[in-house]
Amino acid sequence: MMSHPSKKNRVSASFGLLGNYRYLCKKSMLIRAMESARARKRHHDKKVFSSRKKETTSSWCEPLDANMLMKKAKLVDPNLERQSTLHSALEPDHHSVITALRDSWEVDSGFSETSPPTSGRSSPCLGSCRTSVVALDCEMVGTGPGGRCSELARCSIIDYHGNILYDKYVRPCQPVTNFRTPWSGIRRHHLLNAVPFVQAREEILGILEGKAVVGHSIYNDFEVLNMDHPGHMVRDTSTTRLLSRLAGFPSGRCSSLKLLASKLLNRRIQAGRRGHCSVEDAQASLDLYKLVEDEWEQEMERRLRDDDAPHEPSFHSSDHYMQDEFWPDEVLTDSH
Repeated sequence: MMSHPSKKNRVSASFGLLGNYRYLCKKSMLIRAMESARARKRHHDKKVFSSRKKETTSSWCEPLDANMLMKKAKLVDPNLERQSTLHSALEPDHHSVITALRDSWEVDSGFSETSPPTSGRSSPCLGSCRTSVVALDCEMVGTGPGGRCSELARCSIIDYHGNILYDKYVRPCQPVTNFRTPWSGIRRHHLLNAVPFVQAREEILGILEGKAVVGHSIYNDFEVLNMDHPGHMVRDTSTTRLLSRLAGFPSGRCSSLKLLASKLLNRRIQAGRRGHCSVEDAQASLDLYKLVEDEWEQEMERRLRDDDAPHEPSFHSSDHYMQDEFWPDEVLTDSH
């Protein structure tokens, strides 16, 4: 008499286990479908962003014709102007113009003491968007107990050609307890009529928006400005392996701006008792960037392409539902 109820109990239990199994399968399929949809949406958003970026870049970078190249070559080498006057009746050959421009660049590398600084001339990379590149450097003073807190006291920004876009002294929010003059070059009288920090920060962010920012240990400058900048728009000359390799330093070494400028630019900076000059440091960072600009930008493009590549969605979050710990003991006992 007792066998009937036990059979009914087993039948009802088996139906309950089957329902649990169906529920878990549906849950697993639903999670996989949601992850696939998210992955497709992320890939689509990245494609739209990259296409918009290419359109903006193409609008900035218009191809230079032969006449423009000839004019730039004349500015670098005056001998080309006399040669073009003798042969003005002839149409300039595009290939010869590019060759002459490249040769004139190689002759005047800009790193000798008699040559003008490289930040005042054009880069040999004819296709680069120079209007979107700026160099930034900040000088800090100490506030708080012992002057341990760093606050902005001067900020300088220059464009790709070395023109000064911004150079102002900034009044810190807190009273200065250490001017750090041997390093910052800041003295008390510099801050008497300085711009308030809030106003200066707004002006600086307006200039840096949408720009590729070059600097040395530049994240210290971002920190004192209390700002974030997209990682793919930052060129930090203190961390790139390209400059360390060019200078013959061990990989992974963070060299000072003074050492890199002396080694690669044959230029003395941060010398004397006056302290650092933010304009001078920004120009040095920009010229160091120009030495490896081509290779650096190609490396950044490869990284962006790798990030834009679609990735297969991960099913680990749904597969774990099929593990034994989520199944009732009765099912595991019957399976064995």
